[in-house]
Amino acid sequence: MTDQAGRTRLARARGLSDMTHHQVPASFTVTLSCPNRPGIVAAIATTLYEADGNITEAQQFDDVETGLFFMRVVFSIRTDGERLDWLRARLGAVAERFHMNWTLHDRAVRRRVLLMVSKFDHCLADLLYRWRIGELPMTPTAIVANHPRAAYGHIDMADIPFHHLPVTRDNKAEQEERLWTLVRQTNSELVVLARYMQVLSDSLTARLSGRCINIHHSFLPGFKGARPYHQAHARGVKLIGATAHYVTADLDEGPIIEQDVERVSHFDTPADLVRKGRDIERRVLARAVRYHLDDRVILNGNKTVVFGD
Repeated sequence: MTDQAGRTRLARARGLSDMTHHQVPASFTVTLSCPNRPGIVAAIATTLYEADGNITEAQQFDDVETGLFFMRVVFSIRTDGERLDWLRARLGAVAERFHMNWTLHDRAVRRRVLLMVSKFDHCLADLLYRWRIGELPMTPTAIVANHPRAAYGHIDMADIPFHHLPVTRDNKAEQEERLWTLVRQTNSELVVLARYMQVLSDSLTARLSGRCINIHHSFLPGFKGARPYHQAHARGVKLIGATAHYVTADLDEGPIIEQDVERVSHFDTPADLVRKGRDIERRVLARAVRYHLDDRVILNGNKTVVFGD
């Protein structure tokens, strides 16, 4: 569509009836990353202005080490007529001009999230609670576990479909294909490993790149692998923590989204560290999932840019 034709169509959309004019504006988020150069902010702001959009929140970051620019903008706009189609086309033209990776998300549309869990279910229970009270704007599509449902009898899973996919050395590839089929069938946009303790294959992590979050019960990059709290206790640490990160083929080395720590002392036993660690894991994973759902995380190579709230 030419720029003139686009303006004509937008003008037509602006001239709708009074009833349409009073339509409640919808809220959207646009995120972008691209090589840094002058004019990026002006181009985005001008485009939103020409669409009668109202910017309600804007954050940006210039990474001087990589020469990349990152931006997140929340704006409201009436979606009457052809206004939104015009905006998408215009943003696409701006993105092409500046070589952007970009997304546009209707904030009223909840992301579809598949949850995975193993023996320890405190993170799963916490995510479901936060979802119920409206803190996490998501639609749980399924719960996948490598233990039977009876193991989680104390958790109210409502009517969320439950899938028991036990994993052994012999059936891992088969179960991962079942999992991938489930992700596609449910149109899940995000997979959350809520203390799911099976290591995903390189093939599956590649297919879930940028949309699979894991909680590691350690302040990475220290104390990787099994029994990290016991490792930490053996080293006499004074701080323990948890790390939420995107899953990659490199075990426990994906881009970090969120971390937190808590002070401990020589009085604490390994059991004390595990108990305190559960609380850290819950809040770190919840924050990471919320940031992802709210389009606050943009990948930056093996790191992330996180626009906090």
